[in-house]
Amino acid sequence: MARKILCVAEKPAIAKSVAQHLAGGNVTTRSIAGSPYVKNYEFDFAFNPPWGNCSVTMTSVIGHLNGLEFDPQYRKWNSCRPAQLFDAPVIETVDPDKKAIAENIKQQARYAQALFIWTDCDREGEHIGAEVRQAALKGNNRLEVKRAKFSNTERAHVVRAALNPIDLDDRQVNAVAARIELDLRLGASFTRFQTLTLQAMGGDLAERVISYGSCQFPTLGFVVDRYFRVKNFVAEPFWSIKVDHRRDDIDVTFLWHRHHLFDRMATVVLFERCLNARIATVRKLQKKPTSKWRPLPLTTVELQKLGSLFLRMDSQKVMKIAEDLYTKGWISYPRTETDQFDKGIDLRKLIEKQVQDHSWGQYSQGLLDGAFTQPRGGRNNDQAHPPIHPVNYVAPHTLNEDERRVYEFVVRRFLGCCSEDAKGESTTIEIEYGDELFHASGLIVLQRNYLNIYTYDRWESSQQLPVFTVGEAFEPTEANITEGQTSPPGYLTEPELIGLMDANGIGTDATMAEHIAKIKERAYVMTQPRSGGGRALQEGTGGPRGGRGSRGGRGGRGGRGGAITGGSASAGGSTMEFIPTTLGTALIEGYDNIGLVTSLGKPFLRKEMEIKMKEICAGTKSRNDFVQETLEQYREVFVRTQQQVEVLKEACRKYCFPT
Repeated sequence: MARKILCVAEKPAIAKSVAQHLAGGNVTTRSIAGSPYVKNYEFDFAFNPPWGNCSVTMTSVIGHLNGLEFDPQYRKWNSCRPAQLFDAPVIETVDPDKKAIAENIKQQARYAQALFIWTDCDREGEHIGAEVRQAALKGNNRLEVKRAKFSNTERAHVVRAALNPIDLDDRQVNAVAARIELDLRLGASFTRFQTLTLQAMGGDLAERVISYGSCQFPTLGFVVDRYFRVKNFVAEPFWSIKVDHRRDDIDVTFLWHRHHLFDRMATVVLFERCLNARIATVRKLQKKPTSKWRPLPLTTVELQKLGSLFLRMDSQKVMKIAEDLYTKGWISYPRTETDQFDKGIDLRKLIEKQVQDHSWGQYSQGLLDGAFTQPRGGRNNDQAHPPIHPVNYVAPHTLNEDERRVYEFVVRRFLGCCSEDAKGESTTIEIEYGDELFHASGLIVLQRNYLNIYTYDRWESSQQLPVFTVGEAFEPTEANITEGQTSPPGYLTEPELIGLMDANGIGTDATMAEHIAKIKERAYVMTQPRSGGGRALQEGTGGPRGGRGSRGGRGGRGGRGGAITGGSASAGGSTMEFIPTTLGTALIEGYDNIGLVTSLGKPFLRKEMEIKMKEICAGTKSRNDFVQETLEQYREVFVRTQQQVEVLKEACRKYCFPT
């Protein structure tokens, strides 16, 4: 009698796809009681030794099986003081709507000799795999447990994963388990405290649940911080000198090396010296080849940022569509930090699949005919998944409009990575006029290369410069003083917010979109279309750009360091920007004014949590040590907040109950 192996995927669609690939079309499908979405797929497959030819049942979960909650006596809002939730007993149970799925795994495990876990290969997937293991061992505690390592559902890749299983990584399991416990304890304690305290103030707060999350609040903090930088900004005038010259029917503008000065009289004095000199001399003439680098391979963070920027979708929608494309087998796993392709991946074979497309097929064929270049390698490799790339071709007309746009972006980015850099020639002319230096630059794009396929980048030739020679003297056609003023930065856009979250360790590439969606859902922020012209540089024609170091912040005087360059939306004109609501502003300002060394609105505490989770994954820190250290840090913040609660209330009065 053939041995039996139970395989469990994270999603029903993955289970179906893997079963079809391994079964070679000869598969029996059975429904399970209590879940209309989960199926059992039965087939035979020849594994590597020691298993050999086996009877396989492939099934799935739908995300996490289990949930963590407090003991019953702590679950009601007024059952205990919020501070007690830092230490209250917690229990892990199967979610009520997942009991049928857990029971199916338990029953199927009774007849199996081994369990192969097919959850996503990331920290969260590893923890879901541990939940599957727990359910299966209840049915058969003698099971051998393995996991398949895969990053897409292309057939050859799936078969290879089935033939080469690995062990479940319990370090990653412990890191996620610790985070789940901390999220429960911190979220419940601060949410109950905030809600019960602020509801008593009445008005619009009387019926609101004012939730807290250790990633939500720093994310909100970035939005509020930028809001105050804009609100408190004070424009400052500046002056510059511009030199124009016409030669060979070409007008050329020379820009001042100093860019601009904030002192008008000093600018006038320097300008008069230029006029008194009358003659300008060419000091330097440089022509050199230049390049615009092709893009790096695509990561999750870049997909979210650029999807928001170019595809006009919020990051959560981009990720949902990417997940669907992955589940259907069109692209690789879309949650990855890796921006370098492993040398073992046959990139030409992936390109070959795109040759049949009407839009980019001819370009793909050109890469195969000799234009292919090995992609650049970035600095990041999560050792789990390759960069996001197409694994199979799908005709765009078979996808819905949003799927088509995301798929096309992934394909064009991949093909651009495999292309040569764009090539050009830059010319720089430097002149001395009086005692001042000025320069003019020109660019000629000679070979567009990757720009022909990755249409989201721009690099255009400028007007050709007239001929000058080093040492020649000429009298400029015109010289003028121009006046301008600094302008405020724009409110945060989603790509900028994701960039700040990534740089400060707030969430992971897999959860950033969820945190942004959460602060919108909680009505802590709202979004509005960015106006293209409102924050452009306000100055005379041809004025230079530049500025001084940033200054200003929440409640402070804004000043130099605003957006000297215009913060316009990208083509299409509908980039969305975030504005905090009165409640969102009150919460962040309230916690900042409490005077905490590490305010809940700042990223430092959560960033430290992310670092410690990586230490658990590396085996240098235990789960228990991490949980206790973090709870003590937040307990100190909680106690201080209780003591200074009037400061938080005062901020709410200021913004939510204006007189």
